[in-house]
Amino acid sequence: MVQAYILIQTEVGKAASVARAVREIKGVLEAEDVTGPYDVIVRAEAKNVDELGKLVVAKIQAVEGITRTLTCPVVHL
Repeated sequence: MVQAYILIQTEVGKAASVARAVREIKGVLEAEDVTGPYDVIVRAEAKNVDELGKLVVAKIQAVEGITRTLTCPVVHL
């Protein structure tokens, strides 16, 4: 399994609704609205990097109110 943190910027006032919508997506473990340069931080997992990419592009980025995402895969050094 591949895990990643996905940092999300949203339209003004949309962080809570985006976090609620993203929580419902299969593969999303957690979604929290936060303060700072990003509005929502998501922890997700997928079978491999390709599936992770599909999750982000096809499912998460399709949520209304999202303007930008940054995917940070977890590495174990």
